[in-house]
Amino acid sequence: MKAIIVDDERLARTELRRLLAPFKEIEIIAEAVNAKDALEKITRLNPDLIFLDIQMPGKNGFELLEELESAPEVIFTTAYDEYALKAFEFNALDYLLKPIEPQRLEESIKRVTAKTKAEKFVSTEKQYLMADDQVFVKDGDRCWFVKLSEIRLFESEGNYARLYFNDFKPLILRTLNSLDERLDPRTFFRANRKHIVNLKWIDNIEPWLNGGLLVKLKGGQKVEVSRRQSVKFKDMLSL
Repeated sequence: MKAIIVDDERLARTELRRLLAPFKEIEIIAEAVNAKDALEKITRLNPDLIFLDIQMPGKNGFELLEELESAPEVIFTTAYDEYALKAFEFNALDYLLKPIEPQRLEESIKRVTAKTKAEKFVSTEKQYLMADDQVFVKDGDRCWFVKLSEIRLFESEGNYARLYFNDFKPLILRTLNSLDERLDPRTFFRANRKHIVNLKWIDNIEPWLNGGLLVKLKGGQKVEVSRRQSVKFKDMLSL
């Protein structure tokens, strides 16, 4: 498993490397000293895991994750305990307080490897969910049996996703990343970190800020396609 350490303190990065040395399943492929440095290296190297400090000069760890189209697994490493609740809103695997205890680090690594093995097993078993497939959706006391083709938009809300179909917008306990892995990419497109759109519901496309695109859906929602995803979007829809 390829990992990047993101921390502005050199001694903290060195100590974490030392603590990770016994775990041969973790390969440290890079270190980053701030959010800007981390964004470049994560985008270029595509790690499976990042060990992420929160308080750094410039943008903090949360702001870094908000800039990523699709974040790798995250273990926060910080000297502050007041961010723990917010960390798990970002679907973090763990939250380690400095100085990091070897036993707690071992628990985190076990959690990472177990999750990876489970996902590999599921990926060998699963098929894409197609537009004509029907899915069961439950939100509180309300239930729906809906065709995926009728869902025009998926919107991330932490560890939950909001579905938009007809006049309904229920919230389900699924991350957008997990949905992205299951949905047929010929019909559903990851527009940005927070949205997956149904291509068949697109009504209008126009240029947007910083080289991105603005997509208007037939249901009325407007979704920004990030600059990087816009390149994929144009390639996919062109002849």
